[in-house]
Amino acid sequence: MVSKDLIIRDMRECDGYYVGTCTHVDESEEIDVCSEIRNEWFKKMFDRGLRIKVALSEGERVGFIYMLPIEISPWGPLGEDLMFIPCLVSDEEGKGVGKALIDSAERVAKEQGKKGILTRAYISDSFFMPAEFFERCGFETIKSRELEDEGLTEALMWKVFDPAVEGVDFLESEYEYEPVEGKVVIDLFWNTFCQTSVIEADRVKKIAEEYSDRVLLNEYRVDDRDDLLKHGIYRGIFVNGEEISWGYEAPEDGIREAIEKEM
Repeated sequence: MVSKDLIIRDMRECDGYYVGTCTHVDESEEIDVCSEIRNEWFKKMFDRGLRIKVALSEGERVGFIYMLPIEISPWGPLGEDLMFIPCLVSDEEGKGVGKALIDSAERVAKEQGKKGILTRAYISDSFFMPAEFFERCGFETIKSRELEDEGLTEALMWKVFDPAVEGVDFLESEYEYEPVEGKVVIDLFWNTFCQTSVIEADRVKKIAEEYSDRVLLNEYRVDDRDDLLKHGIYRGIFVNGEEISWGYEAPEDGIREAIEKEM
């Protein structure tokens, strides 16, 4: 049931901290700095179709949704003429916040002349972007794949307005490790949209500097669509060709350990 006092509106300047920190307000200086970086990126992408809606209940922020044309999404997937929803956040369950945000995304997509809305959800037991929720909102699964390392099933789900829309697909990694004699090679792929990606990229760059000329850092900022398509990776850290990942932001000790192991 939708709360009677629920309001969905365009993101305003005063919402920047709440949205930029992904609701992690007053948690750390690292997150605060990341918020500033992300908000600058949001402003630049607005002219290219990025939209952010914020939900309020009793005057308090209780959620938000990002949406942007699939052609400029630094997260993938591949497709055309669709509005992509990379993240939806709701602080309250059972009050219709998520459904109201989806409805707002549908209106924005139609205003921009898109043929449908698309998201990447998770069929397995996941609190983040659960497929069951999107099914209740009228989305249909069109592709899925197993993420064995994470024990999840990832799904591309859409709600189509125009049957002429063509299919979409996952990004597929084109990564190739190129060794450099006498160096530990770090290949860092990151994007400004994702808070986790921004934070861990900063950590990787800081730790790499500690090892001076013993480490070679190759940095790929995949906000550039051409770079994203070339490598097929929207977020990743590879040390001598081996990917390291924790699901959350890569911890500094973990990054050091991976480098020391290769030395």
